[in-house]
Amino acid sequence: MKARIGFTSLLIVSLLFVSFIPVPFAAELSQPTYKVIEELDVKVTMRDGIRLSTNIYRPDAEGKFPVLLTRTPYGNGGAGNGGGHYWAERGYVTIIQDTRGRFESEGLFYPVVFEADDGLDTQRWVSEQPWCNGKIGTFGGSYVGMTQWMPALKGSQYVTAMFTTVPYTENYTVAFQNGALRQRLFTEWYTMMTAPYNIDSKDFMNTASDRVDRFLPRIDQDTQTGWRLPYTRDVLGHPEDDSYWEPIRFEGHYRNIRSAIYIVAGWYDLFTGQNLKNYREMTAPAIPGDIRSKQRIIVGPWGHGTWSGSKIGDLDFGSDAVPDMNGLMLRWFDYHLKGINTGIMDDPPVRIFVMGDNIWRFEKEWPLARTKFTRYYFHGNGSANTKDGDGVLALKVPGNEPPDRFLYDPDDPVPSAPDSGTFSDFRYYPTDHGALEERNDILVYTTPPLQKDTEVTGPVEVILNAASSAVNTDFTGKLLDVYPDGKAIYLCDGIIRASFRDGPTNTSAIEPGRVYEYHLDLWATSNVFKKGHRIRVEISSSNFPRFDRNLNTGKNFATETEWVKAEQTVYHDAHNPSCIVLPIIPR
Repeated sequence: MKARIGFTSLLIVSLLFVSFIPVPFAAELSQPTYKVIEELDVKVTMRDGIRLSTNIYRPDAEGKFPVLLTRTPYGNGGAGNGGGHYWAERGYVTIIQDTRGRFESEGLFYPVVFEADDGLDTQRWVSEQPWCNGKIGTFGGSYVGMTQWMPALKGSQYVTAMFTTVPYTENYTVAFQNGALRQRLFTEWYTMMTAPYNIDSKDFMNTASDRVDRFLPRIDQDTQTGWRLPYTRDVLGHPEDDSYWEPIRFEGHYRNIRSAIYIVAGWYDLFTGQNLKNYREMTAPAIPGDIRSKQRIIVGPWGHGTWSGSKIGDLDFGSDAVPDMNGLMLRWFDYHLKGINTGIMDDPPVRIFVMGDNIWRFEKEWPLARTKFTRYYFHGNGSANTKDGDGVLALKVPGNEPPDRFLYDPDDPVPSAPDSGTFSDFRYYPTDHGALEERNDILVYTTPPLQKDTEVTGPVEVILNAASSAVNTDFTGKLLDVYPDGKAIYLCDGIIRASFRDGPTNTSAIEPGRVYEYHLDLWATSNVFKKGHRIRVEISSSNFPRFDRNLNTGKNFATETEWVKAEQTVYHDAHNPSCIVLPIIPR
């Protein structure tokens, strides 16, 4: 059992936190007035006969109550479960279910594919119970957030409100980011989800993760773990957004959703891009107005479930950055399931933490309507390599400038973080990346010290005009905040596989030496670059082990075992300008 507990501490969203969000209607919120009845390991039968282990915690009183449901692959707890009791004491029947193939539930665990039908079957069962008043809410984070989204996308009529915390969503783009495999995510998460229960997860990650990440061919990664990884093998066989992904696709199904949804996201979370996209989709004109008006999102300075303290990475964002998720959830569910006027729907729908200023701010939309998308162009005299090179970032359009060049060696990829030995995609924090900028295979472009505070809030994109000696390769981009003392604090990053330059289907090789325009989605951030700070962009061709290494051969990435070095050329002249597009917020 300790293998599961050790690893999933990175993933499971805890239910009890320190306060940050003021609750102006605290007197009206549900209070812990009930004793709790427990019904453990109740077997709920799915449509195909598989029975799922379900724990029920309900108020010890007659009558019907609203229900909170969470479906988790991380263990449904047992007697005295703190989360179950917290909500049952406040008048909610709380149901915690092991997903298919996990712990006491029957069946085979295979990520995502069963969650829509199993979720719908469970919700239907809940709605038919004598203690259910017809109002059902769902909650949970990471994979447990995804188990909420999947039945909602199928048009669930049972759930009134969802509270999804840093959820794993839009499954294809979780696996592949612009064509590059999320290498370390698969090495850590899915490997441990399939591991024998006697495996010590921390020991495995400390001793085997790097070896597994580098092993070739990738399709045989499970020969290094000692147990089968069928989902990893299937994913590696479908790098394009093809029919394999259709049954678990989000795109095209948002209009089926009938629930009010509160999304909790983090600027340093590994699903930031997907969560911001989900909010945009759920507030798009295609969504019926009565559903669109019920959507909310909060984005804080957090990684994956790391809001229990104000310090993350090398920065301390202050005590106001620490959330009271229970308080927020209680306001959300009291309003939607009990009809209590908690004031939560009076708030503007978007709440963001603006780093640098370290303040919370409400907004009416995402991206912000007042955004001025501004191009900062790359400049230099052909030697932008390392932070001591001549790369400059400026508003002026480049003229007749020589390109910059670097050699990408797949056998010596750029580490994802300075301390690569402890790197995890679940811990990709605002740390000083300056040490990495000593490498000659990183191009560095930096503004002069800023004359005034400059706010960057919204989606970030790099437009790169580049050529390669290879028939396929990767390009990476990174945005950093450079402090007066020289610290280069990571904000956000992105990657694109050259063969995916025109999208995730019908991919094609590139012609060596030919200049192509690449669009690198760096997701988003909200940061005030303070006066005297500098804005910096790094360009390279690897970000390992966060993403797999492109071996530059153009062969099947899952089965290839050999690599070649690639000579990369980045252009920044009048005919082939390269830039970063920053969402500047007027101040």
